[in-house]
Amino acid sequence: MRTLGIIGTDGLYTNLGLLLSDQCAHTIKFAVFNGTKKGEFKTRKEVDGSVLKQMRSAFDFLNLSNNLAATFSGLDRIEQYDYPEEAVREAILNAIIHRDYAFSGSIIVNLYDDRIEFVSLGGLMPGLRTEDLFIGVSQPRNEKLANVFYRLKHIEAYGTGLRRIMQYYEDLDVKPVINATHGAFMLTLPNMNYARPLHAKKRQKPQHKAVLDYLQNHPCITNEIVQEILSIKQTRAYTVIKEMVGEGLIVKRANGKEDNEYILLPT
Repeated sequence: MRTLGIIGTDGLYTNLGLLLSDQCAHTIKFAVFNGTKKGEFKTRKEVDGSVLKQMRSAFDFLNLSNNLAATFSGLDRIEQYDYPEEAVREAILNAIIHRDYAFSGSIIVNLYDDRIEFVSLGGLMPGLRTEDLFIGVSQPRNEKLANVFYRLKHIEAYGTGLRRIMQYYEDLDVKPVINATHGAFMLTLPNMNYARPLHAKKRQKPQHKAVLDYLQNHPCITNEIVQEILSIKQTRAYTVIKEMVGEGLIVKRANGKEDNEYILLPT
């Protein structure tokens, strides 16, 4: 405990020891709202005790609010949680490890239909800017607390959490947002299912891409050509065409020379 900084050279427990104990005076407060603005509360919750207990309680509570939605792409069923579990976990850890414990106020987590906001006291460390966080720069405010979480394998390495969060949103137009002031830090995670119908970028199947690449240099494509360029049989070629028509990638050519000519969907 002396090595970790939980007990000082005088043999007494330190502030770090207090944070890790059940007597920790700091808490995390949750507010769940109806809609996308602060207004009517759906529920409220506050978790206390050791910061390690708060971490687990916070993740469990947010997990209950993390809904699973299903969409279909052709014959494929695609299931997606509102928020990546790892992104939620990293956001909780970031709020706990980097907050300024000189303030008595709680960490605030606001849940809306379209986003979650994680608000903690203590802005960026002097000399750092928001953009520095995305290139791996890290200057922990509470180095000994961060070291405990590192030894418990709750964090992998300093400065990687925010970059991992951003990776989960690579295929969406909406991205996590950071707002940092002199005394507070807020990380906002967008609801991926809320954004998906309007902003999701579809993952292109290799066979679909090959058909689209062909159509970039040719006026139309037929079942026979699809068989040839994909080295597949007639039935599979028909299925590929049907999937692409269903996804709005191609459309049947009107007044074509052949009955089964397809072209890129006009923009």
